[in-house]
Amino acid sequence: MAATGTEKQGAKAYYVSTPIYYVNDAPHLGHAYTTVAGDVLTRWHRQRGEKVWYLTGTDEHGQKIMRTADANGVTPQEWCDKLVTEAWKPLWEHLNIANDDFIRTTEKRHTDRVQEFVQDLHDKGEIYKGGYEGPYCVGCEEYKLPGDLIEDGNGTKLCPIHKTPVEILKEENYFFKLSEYGDRLLALYEANPGFIQPESARNEVVNFVKQGLQDLSISRSTFDWGVPVPWDDKHVIYVWIDALLNYATAVGYGANQEKFDATFPADVHLVGKDILRFHAVIWPAMLMAQGLPVPGRVAANGWLMVGGEKMSKSNLTGIKPQDLTSHFGVDAYRWYFLRAIAFGSDGSFSWEDFTARYTSELANDYGNLASRVAAMVGKYFDGALPQATAAGAAEQAVQDGLTTAVAEADRKIGDDLDFQGGILAIFDFVKQVNGYITEQEPWKVAKDTSEEGRARLATILYTAAEALRGVAVLLNPVMPETSQKLWESLGAEASLGALAQQPVQSAGTWGQLSAGATVTKGAVLFPRLEEKKDQ
Repeated sequence: MAATGTEKQGAKAYYVSTPIYYVNDAPHLGHAYTTVAGDVLTRWHRQRGEKVWYLTGTDEHGQKIMRTADANGVTPQEWCDKLVTEAWKPLWEHLNIANDDFIRTTEKRHTDRVQEFVQDLHDKGEIYKGGYEGPYCVGCEEYKLPGDLIEDGNGTKLCPIHKTPVEILKEENYFFKLSEYGDRLLALYEANPGFIQPESARNEVVNFVKQGLQDLSISRSTFDWGVPVPWDDKHVIYVWIDALLNYATAVGYGANQEKFDATFPADVHLVGKDILRFHAVIWPAMLMAQGLPVPGRVAANGWLMVGGEKMSKSNLTGIKPQDLTSHFGVDAYRWYFLRAIAFGSDGSFSWEDFTARYTSELANDYGNLASRVAAMVGKYFDGALPQATAAGAAEQAVQDGLTTAVAEADRKIGDDLDFQGGILAIFDFVKQVNGYITEQEPWKVAKDTSEEGRARLATILYTAAEALRGVAVLLNPVMPETSQKLWESLGAEASLGALAQQPVQSAGTWGQLSAGATVTKGAVLFPRLEEKKDQ
């Protein structure tokens, strides 16, 4: 994505990452949820005028990928290439994701640096050879602690996440001395209370580390689909060590020091709660061992639930994002999940809830407001935005409402990652403007053709249009396509420039729209939904 033209040069980039996703299958709503959240966050910071780096990508090594490829009669690399080019990258483009890079762990720029990183740890005495036997979940690509397992009705031990039987593995591996980093990790959590979010996730990790850490197996020797251990080609590097290092290799670790210094570490790692320990325990310990700075924050989002079950391919509740965008549109899709679910909490999805929120908040409250204002400017002032000359207490209340909405949304979205709270602050203001229109009754004021009547009508419609200008700026990171349509409808492009160049923190500065600007009633922002068949 091109720079906004207001970037602060020389500063460290605001660096946000999603997990790199397993390519054992096509992406579903859960993957898209995290990626859209990262996109909204980074678009918001771009509109603050900051340098931004947004990274996503795919995790392509490990036993799970190897087995999936074998089941489909292709090599692991062929399988990964197919999924990335036909499913993952096209979906991010479809959802208007403005990522700066897309890393694949099979790329040479990554694998070479992974070997160098692990070799360095080995040379420093942080890695040793040993043996291990224990329960392993291929779906998680993780050895499980016995206490983490659940049982089915027959006493079979299951992974608590995938609900599938674990395998008992015994092999000779290399180990990273993770057990030596417990005290340093606890000191990190205490010194930086916001390092792990939400608080429930922080408490889980702190309690886990306090129980004592075991050394981590960082190699596998029973299969060969992975990055070879540089000093022992009978082993491949454990897929999670490989995967976590993408956050460093993608921004120049070991290859472009200038870029690395200007970007690393990540300010925010967005992760699913099921992979929290990897990012909040193993990853910072690896960085400490290498003398590198730790991330600013690890933010764990909850699970999307359907019928009380975590959404995934394995339990057949996976839903294609395109199933929803074809019905509701891409912008509404981007808006819905961040609006309906508090980030960090589990949330349930249903067609009925999406339909109700779309109709009430997007079509009726927001879209209808934009259409009414444009239509009245066209009807009463021939499409030329009038000058406000008779402002009073009612107009001041709208101005104050926009100021409040800007401050709340900027703090909640930009700083707190409270996407729901920020969006609600914006839509509370939309409701306020609707209330203002209803109370002022411009259609009745229009019947007064006196100079005072015309001045009052002009003030009402300018106030409503200027309020919508602020809304367009605030919602641009969330719904860029419809925000652009509204921006153009208000005639703002000609006088104020590109929407992406409008600083969100200045959206509340009143009077930015120029009187005389051409206001046009374009296509409806959020059309009425056709009757949806039972899903």
